[in-house]
Amino acid sequence: MSTSARPSVAAPTSTPTRAPVGGPPLRRDPNDVRPHGARWWREIGWRHVVGVVAIVYALVPVLYVLSASFNPIGSVSSTSLIPTDFSFTHYESLFTNPNRPYARWYLNTILVAAVVVTAQVFFSAMAAYAFSRFRFRGRRGGLLTLLLIQMFPQFLAVVALFQLFSEVGKVVPALGLDTLLGYIVLLMGGSLGQVWLIKGFFDSVPKELDEAAKIDGAGHAQVYFQIILPLVRPILAVTGLLAFVSVIGEFLLASIFLRQTAVKTLAVGMYTVLDGDRSNNLGWFAAAAVLASIPVVALFQYLQKYIVGGITAGAVKG
Repeated sequence: MSTSARPSVAAPTSTPTRAPVGGPPLRRDPNDVRPHGARWWREIGWRHVVGVVAIVYALVPVLYVLSASFNPIGSVSSTSLIPTDFSFTHYESLFTNPNRPYARWYLNTILVAAVVVTAQVFFSAMAAYAFSRFRFRGRRGGLLTLLLIQMFPQFLAVVALFQLFSEVGKVVPALGLDTLLGYIVLLMGGSLGQVWLIKGFFDSVPKELDEAAKIDGAGHAQVYFQIILPLVRPILAVTGLLAFVSVIGEFLLASIFLRQTAVKTLAVGMYTVLDGDRSNNLGWFAAAAVLASIPVVALFQYLQKYIVGGITAGAVKG
């Protein structure tokens, strides 16, 4: 007796559909492993609360500074978190008062930051390459010495540096006190401050790349500039951004070595104006702070593609 085989019909999968109006609620898909209810709160929900609190905590000072910069009165008592009146008076006064040469301070800061950051990244990267790829006598001692120097704050040597540049200025006036060149040379004394950070990234680059390039006839300079540096652009971008932010916000040494109005940086000049009248100069200080943040934000946005690009390029390598 032969029986005709029936075609097999696949069992329908349970897919969530919209419940009919007035009908019973649909059952949850058993294949759905997403957390719900109390489990969702324990695993995910509290993270959203912490994130919102952190965002609010970070945005409140920014909103207050923006409000103070647009407030035409510009005093502490009249400034609120949400601005009620809008005026560009404080922004105009940044460039119209000769006793407060904000534009000159701005250019001084950008010049010092550009030179110092370039020197720090360049010399730190070269030293990090030598410590990472070469084996020589004194290598371990040199690394430990750099680490030991970074443990001591820079202001501990302020008195010695002040006397040193005072004597140097008598012989070479361009390198003495109250000169931008002398201040740049002073900050370049920490050009090897990023060696440890960059060296750790150099160590992650396989040495087989160096050996393959040397077999093809490349020298150390070609290996360094054409092979290693393109691979370590993320760490160069990070160290450059950190150095730029530190130079922009450097106040202690600048307030001691730059005393004349024409050679001051933004940090020193803005503090001098605010210290003269902390209440009535708040609007001017807030407007100056908003414009001073533009280079940092612009540099971060520009370097972000190198940081993210380097991370994603390393993630897809097999």
